[in-house]
Amino acid sequence: MSIPIVIEERADVAFLEHLEDWMSRLEPLSLEAYVREAGGGEHVGIFCVDVIVGFCTEGPLQSDRIRAIVNPIRDLMLRAWELGVRAFVLPQDNHPPSSPEFSDYPPHCIVGTSECQTVPELMSLPFSDRFVIIPKKSISSAVRTDLPDWVDRHPEITHRIVVGDCTDLCTYQLAIYLKTEATARDVACSVLVPADCVDTYDIPVAAATEAGIPPHPGDLFHSLFLYHMALNGIRVVRALV
Repeated sequence: MSIPIVIEERADVAFLEHLEDWMSRLEPLSLEAYVREAGGGEHVGIFCVDVIVGFCTEGPLQSDRIRAIVNPIRDLMLRAWELGVRAFVLPQDNHPPSSPEFSDYPPHCIVGTSECQTVPELMSLPFSDRFVIIPKKSISSAVRTDLPDWVDRHPEITHRIVVGDCTDLCTYQLAIYLKTEATARDVACSVLVPADCVDTYDIPVAAATEAGIPPHPGDLFHSLFLYHMALNGIRVVRALV
């Protein structure tokens, strides 16, 4: 005997409508004002995760959506430099060939390959020699990496801007770490994510079913994880202008 399923408007439907409205109401913020709020560029750091060749132009995980945030990030970095920002920290995938992560994702960004390289658009910046590259072996920028030590050695960086990919994976984990790290030390700290400088990949249900892999709704996960960051005290803005 089959049981009929009655589809009614549920709380999760109402939430999705709320989420769409929340995204539409995000406001831009003046970068100059944010630097001024920090007390000067020496107190601001840009943390740019995984903006590398293997997610933008080469390999099995390259994505047009990720490639589209490269120029906005480059522009943000350039304007930040002009405002006196000198801290640019770039956690980046750098996997050994036998990485356990390859049971969850296709092999990508293997040590010594071009996929691990910072994208040319960022490397062409005149201050790219100031980049602090932090290799990582997982979606966490802070687990068994040099990031915690760098943060410990730079308490003056009280305003932390997070950009990169993917919104629901490495970007989310980085932003949450930077926020909770400061909270655990009882230190006031601003963590800010400009929505136009982060994104995630998209795999529609039909394509995922055909390929035998899990679907990954890019627009939904991008919005949902930005919202979840905001719930955890991270400031989310439409853009830093």
